[in-house]
Amino acid sequence: MHVDRRQMLQLAGVAATLPAWGSIASAQTFPSRPVHIVLGFPPGGSSDVIGRMLAASLAERLRQPFVFDNRPGAGSNIATEWVAKSAPDGYTLLWATSANAINATLYHNLNFNFVHDFASVAGVFEIPNVMEVHPSLPIKSVPEFIAYAKANPGKINFASGGIGSTSHMAGELFKFMTGVDIRHVPYRGSAPALIDLLGGQVQAMFDLMPASIGYIRAGKLRALAVTTATASPALPDLPTVAQFVPGFEVSTWNGVSAPAGTPKDVVDQLNQGINAGLADPAIKARLANLGATEISGSPADFAKLVEVETEKWAKVVKFAHVQAD
Repeated sequence: MHVDRRQMLQLAGVAATLPAWGSIASAQTFPSRPVHIVLGFPPGGSSDVIGRMLAASLAERLRQPFVFDNRPGAGSNIATEWVAKSAPDGYTLLWATSANAINATLYHNLNFNFVHDFASVAGVFEIPNVMEVHPSLPIKSVPEFIAYAKANPGKINFASGGIGSTSHMAGELFKFMTGVDIRHVPYRGSAPALIDLLGGQVQAMFDLMPASIGYIRAGKLRALAVTTATASPALPDLPTVAQFVPGFEVSTWNGVSAPAGTPKDVVDQLNQGINAGLADPAIKARLANLGATEISGSPADFAKLVEVETEKWAKVVKFAHVQAD
């Protein structure tokens, strides 16, 4: 078939527009089927509760089911690998947590790279940890805790929900930044750790606020400070650890990530839907009830958080010689 010069130019013009038309088409058709959001922990926790609320909000806004899947195991690595190897089309998403940033260094043989193999979609919320002690300990502030620990090296045992958990890493970061000698006692989950703290078998913990706030208000635990950079509205009179240990900051954060290579227009559409959901009064009220703060923003904002957190925990894991079970 003979094609003259004019036809060649027309064909070239059409070809040049194909990427743009492809992008527009994907934005117009996404989502055209159910979207799965995968969490690497069992049902019932804060991540699961808020994740399901946000999934319902996205389903309403984008007019397709958003299915929230729990795939627990290996500290959330099973779920993360599953999503990393999924098609980069926006239909399989990861409910990312601070555990992913910690695991990047804690585990040495992962089949994925959390920073490079994922596209950040949106931050969702962060929850403070609370630095708390059993009331029998003669300590009422962070400076008193540091002084007591230095005068009694190895005498304070701090509990955690397990090796590599946020409650564990918060304690290791505190040791790293203050030079105190306190002993880590890992449990299989935060609940049994909290029970032993309440019973006085261990003396301290850097626990998630939702789990401890009732015991703090009842006087069964003594809160010394929150671990976030700013005070928490849920315990507004409590100082931050950073007021006494400059630069100290720990939170348990959640967000949404997609496999690397997911089209930008799909990422942007999901980001807009998530931010709109976070503005919903019902979700805002639920976050406030948990003592959580929304961290809505652009994909670039969440990508920066992921990068900074991954680098921070890499330093702490190496300093403390932390190894996964």
